[in-house]
Amino acid sequence: MFSNYLQNDPLLPNDAQLDLKRIPHHIAIIMDGNGRWAQKRHLPRTAGHKAALTTVKEITKAASDLGVKVLTLYTFSTENWKRPKSEVSFLMSLIATSFKTFMPELIANNVRVFVIGELTGLPPKTLATVQKAIKDTANNTGMILNFAINYGGRDELIKAAKDLATLAVNQQIKPEQIDEQLFAEHLMTAQLGQFTDPDLLIRTSGEERISNFLLWQVAYSEFVFSKVLWPDYSPAELKANIIEYQSRNRRFGGLKKE
Repeated sequence: MFSNYLQNDPLLPNDAQLDLKRIPHHIAIIMDGNGRWAQKRHLPRTAGHKAALTTVKEITKAASDLGVKVLTLYTFSTENWKRPKSEVSFLMSLIATSFKTFMPELIANNVRVFVIGELTGLPPKTLATVQKAIKDTANNTGMILNFAINYGGRDELIKAAKDLATLAVNQQIKPEQIDEQLFAEHLMTAQLGQFTDPDLLIRTSGEERISNFLLWQVAYSEFVFSKVLWPDYSPAELKANIIEYQSRNRRFGGLKKE
């Protein structure tokens, strides 16, 4: 087993109670604040990205121990290509390296790797490493660690619309057959089965926007915005965010007694 994070944490208020029977099945995280973390320490932005790897490992361990079914991490967006070439090159190399170093732990602890995004747009070395991680963990049955790499929510919706339009033009479906379920089946998250939609979306660093992330899937997700920069984000902060989630009254557009 991964290290156990279920014990009482001194960083949480004494009256904060985590209900292990109401852990969100799917948690999605926008990992933000790497650059600012580095700048505060007078370090290059790349140092922040490198430090973020430790946080990814720790949060993956914590989520798995808590019983989360799917953990989706916004790793690299379609907009991130606009960053300086040197930073993009570093990030692509870092993604490849992190998969290699993290894989033994994932395999040993029954975590399965999924990836969403336009993978064909990745550099060959990065793509090969990602594909190997997917293949090597394919038989694992524990938590799904779902990386969003070269992913954009609008691109995903356009791709789904094109797929359905092609099916309609080829008379494989009728336009009137297109409903929420059929549309969702053509999204990149369809492979997650019953856990396609995040119950909880967390964004670190204090920013309060979703930045083109899972636009369809977060329609009824609970949002929690943490002020902690991602490299400083901890299992204790994750637990506190889940406690905040558990305090919400989720009605999904209907009525529910408080």
